Order: sequence, then C-alpha cells, then structure tokens
Amino acid sequence: MSDLEGLTGLWSRFLAWLTRRMPSERQRLLVFTIVAGGMCGLAAVAFHGSIQILEKLMIERANWAPGHWWIFWTILTPGLGGLVVGLGLTYWVPAAAGSGIPQVKVAYELRSGLVSLRETVGKFVLCAVQLGSGASLGLEGPTVQICAGVSSLLARGARLSPVYQRRMASVGMAAGIAAAFNAPIAAITFTLEELIGDLDQTMLSGIIVAAALAAVVEHRIRGGNPIFHVPRPYELVHSSSLVWYALVGVLAAVVSVAFQESLLWLRARFKQWTAVPKWVHPAMGGLATGALAVLGFQFFHHNGIAGDPYGTLTWALTGTMPLALMASFCVLKLAATVCSYSSGGSGGIFAPALFMGAMLGGSVGWLDVAVFHHSSDEIGAFAVVGMGAVFAGIIRAPMTSILIVFEMTGGYGLVLPLMIANMSAYALARHWRPLQIYEALLEQDGIHLPHGGAQPEAPPVYPGNQTEDATV
Repeated sequence: MSDLEGLTGLWSRFLAWLTRRMPSERQRLLVFTIVAGGMCGLAAVAFHGSIQILEKLMIERANWAPGHWWIFWTILTPGLGGLVVGLGLTYWVPAAAGSGIPQVKVAYELRSGLVSLRETVGKFVLCAVQLGSGASLGLEGPTVQICAGVSSLLARGARLSPVYQRRMASVGMAAGIAAAFNAPIAAITFTLEELIGDLDQTMLSGIIVAAALAAVVEHRIRGGNPIFHVPRPYELVHSSSLVWYALVGVLAAVVSVAFQESLLWLRARFKQWTAVPKWVHPAMGGLATGALAVLGFQFFHHNGIAGDPYGTLTWALTGTMPLALMASFCVLKLAATVCSYSSGGSGGIFAPALFMGAMLGGSVGWLDVAVFHHSSDEIGAFAVVGMGAVFAGIIRAPMTSILIVFEMTGGYGLVLPLMIANMSAYALARHWRPLQIYEALLEQDGIHLPHGGAQPEAPPVYPGNQTEDATV
C-alpha cells in the first residue's frame, strides 16, 4: 500500500469516527472551521516565508549588484520572474493570475466555494516567484486565495454539503486577511463588506473563529507586533489640520480613480495584443517595473517600487521622509503596480494601495507643516491617514480601511481624521467610478456576479480554469 493510499484510508476512518460522534453537519462544520483557521495560518506563514527567501535570492541581490550591474539586474530580474510566471499561468494554472480576491468572490458566488487544489498550489508557487523577483504587487490578496483553497480542500475532504462548502470559502477569506495583516478584526469586516454582504449567526461565528486562530498562528510564529512600527501613537493635535485631512480624502479619491482607470485600460490593451504571446506579457510588465525601480534608486537612492514595500512605507510613517521622495514614489508606485498587474501577473493590490496612500498623505502633511507651521512630527500622522484613505478609495471597504490602519499601526488616536479622509475618498471614488475594482476586473473578463447571495443552478467555472482538478 502506498503512502497516499494509507493517508486516504486514515482520513476515511477519521471521517467515519467524526460522523459517529457528530452526526450533525453543523457540528462538523464547526470542527473543520477550527482546523481551517489553524491550517490557513500555517499556509500563510509558509507563503510569506517563501516570498522573503526568494526576495533575498532575487530582487535584493539584483539591487545590490556591484558597479553599474545593479541597473541591468534590477530591470531584468522582475522580467525573468514575469516570464516564469507567464509560462505557469498559460500552461499550468490560469486562475492563479491577478489578486486572488476576484477568484474567491467567483468561487463563493458561483461555484459553492470551490477553489481547486491546483489553483491553490499554483497561486502559492507562482505568486511567490512573482513577488520574489520584484513585482510591484502585494501578498495579501494571494494569501486570501490560498487560504480559501485550504478551507475548500478541507470542506470537500469532509464531504460537507455545497451550502457549507460555500461557508468555508468565507472562513478562508477571513483567515487569509487576518494572517496577512495580523488584523483579525479588519479580516472580519472585510469578509462582510467584500464577500458576504448578509449572513447568519453560524457564518459570523465561523469567520470570527477562523480569523482569530489564523492570527494566533501568525503571531506565535512570526511575532505579535503591529506590521508597522510608528515612533509614538499619533493623534489629532490641531483642529485646523482637519482641513488638510479632508484634502487627503479628496486627493486619495483622485489617486484611486486614476489607478483603477489606468489599470483597466492597460489590462484591456494587453488582452487585445495578440502579436506577442500571452506568456510573454508578465515579463514585459516586470521589465517596466524594474525600470521604474531603477529611477527610484537613481534619483532617491532608495527602494520600495520593486520588492518588499513595507520598509519604505514604515519610513514614511515616521514622518522623516523628504517631500520630493514621497510625491515621486506615489507616482512611481502607481505606474509600477499598473504595469505589473495589467500585464497579467500574479499578485494583489492591497500593499500598493497602502504604499501610495502613505506617500500621498505624507506629502499633504508637508503642506500642513509649511502653511500652519505645525510640528513636522505630524507628517507621520498624515501618512497613516493617507494609507486608509487610498485603501478605501480603491478597495471600497470603508469600515475595513479604518480598522486595518488601527490594527496595523497599533494607534487609535486618529479616529476623526481617518473617518473624514476615508469616507471622503470612498464617497468621491464611488461617485466618479461607481463600479468597484474587483467587480470591474471580473466584468472585463465577462463575469457578472449575482448580488444578494443567489447561486445559479449550474455554477460556471472561472475563465481559464475549466480544466482544473476539482477533486481533493
């Protein structure tokens, strides 16, 4: 008997034992929700650790190559990573492209929560390569797709009904966000705002349990401190600064709409461009990202465009980053992320949104200092508020945008500025561009999701995923 057959037999005996002791499917759902929370936390830790290792081996080595070779390697490395990912997406797992959030929404609405094993493994491998090579994308959305795949695998292995398999998709999303940001409360609100909309008490309890367990696992292995370290808790010191915080909200809406429009426009051009093979497109986006990263290095001697953006973002939150660098990096990051995502790469937009927001908010903070002669320490507070405002404008999850900033920075003294900026950015962006970015991306692919939780009789499969293995 092979090892696989032995594991299959062991799993079957475990299910039989569990069914005898827990005949109710609701009881089994609770058990596997707890298991999913822990396993999603472990999967997220493994995914994030893999990205860090690949970044050290690839983009960081390119950035510090001797002489002028760093220019060549900083441009080429994201291109090579994009080439590998393009081949994988074209010939192995097409559904691993993009953020991961739209794919989970499709799985939840149209496929009874089904995220296949191939899709899960493919997202893990290809996104790790893409980010490790220097793509200007984030790991948070992919973490959600990977965790949704883990929860889907458990649900199908436990032979839960399609209704409960669908609920397990929401468990995976909550666990993924909690593990990615160390922010379990924001994970719950994001799952409610972005995926579910309406829910019953059983679903809410499952989401809370999974988010908490995933965050605990992440805390135990990687540490429990907030993702960003700020020198001191920020708070609203001068009421006159509210004028500038309102301006942050308006400008965040402008940046959000510009980002969405340019991303959708360039993505449509790539889709129509058949002269170059599709598997080459991510490499072209990677080369463009590398060139933009070289500009940032050449003129400002600092990174943040290609590779891990959180180090540069943390610097912005201290309030000591120069104005020219913050304004320039906001534009460079927008352009690099549009190139990386629109060309068909695998990665999310959460981290770029937070990065652009911090740079935008810090730039407005410099205006506050120049006009009102307030302390330069407040520039960091504007950067914190800018993070939430651009996140709200792009992702259109206003409650999550406030809570995620609180949990990621560990500070709660900017409640009023955050509410003013975030709601202004959300309302204006929604007025100028009513369709939320994930729905716009799906519509560009010809997918129109039902609202209100309705499911079709025969759930379709995400384009490019028709041949994926749907078994455990």
